[in-house]
Amino acid sequence: MKLFGEKNIATFVESILKSKKAEFQHKIVIDIPAGAGSQSAIFAEMGARVEPYDLFPEFFVLKGIECKKADLNKNLPIKDDHADFIHCQEGIEHVADQLHMFMEFSRILKKGGVLLLTTPNYSNLRSKLSYILTESEHFYKIMPPNKIDSVWHADDNSVYFGHIFLIGIQKLRLLARLSGLTIKKIHHLRIGHTALLLLFFFYPFILTVNILAHRRALRKAKNLDKEKKEIYRQVLALGIDPRLLVDTHLFVEFEKV
Repeated sequence: MKLFGEKNIATFVESILKSKKAEFQHKIVIDIPAGAGSQSAIFAEMGARVEPYDLFPEFFVLKGIECKKADLNKNLPIKDDHADFIHCQEGIEHVADQLHMFMEFSRILKKGGVLLLTTPNYSNLRSKLSYILTESEHFYKIMPPNKIDSVWHADDNSVYFGHIFLIGIQKLRLLARLSGLTIKKIHHLRIGHTALLLLFFFYPFILTVNILAHRRALRKAKNLDKEKKEIYRQVLALGIDPRLLVDTHLFVEFEKV
């Protein structure tokens, strides 16, 4: 994790993707939302068979590759068990029906396929404080969700919302698991300075309340089998991981099991 320097999530993602170049060669990669095509270009350069989709494909400018229309709130126009990888960069926070999105991703992934997902980190302590103070993404900088600021683009058929549906690691894990996906790896990118400051003050309390909640859950459900106890352990581990409390973005790899 970096404390200073580059803040652009795309730069971090590009670096990680290129470090895994061999994994993408000759593989089918769904890039959604594809935007202007910058990430699709990276996958193509690495030898992947990239298939871009976006709610507004007319904004896709990469030459030689067709971007098709797709709405992450609806069924995707992609056949079952089709993709080796799905790349969803900064998309889920714009999607109202996030469980449906995960279920569609699981449907189109091959068994053992991987979803690469990034999103602003709602588990970050600055984000949590922002919600307490103003219910906004960033206190004092951004207004709470509203009709003026939270619709970023619209045409006669589609609406592109802003960051109305921000999500943290616990809910991401749950929605993925309900859809047949498990966390394979979490990449840690950049430390938020405000979150780091908050960590020094609040981490003892965070650690205490998470451990107490975990112990209480185990006491209430005395006959839990080993598998269910492991679920509680994973949830606890995510809740007390200081990296997740200070990271500015989440970059998670999910695997279809």
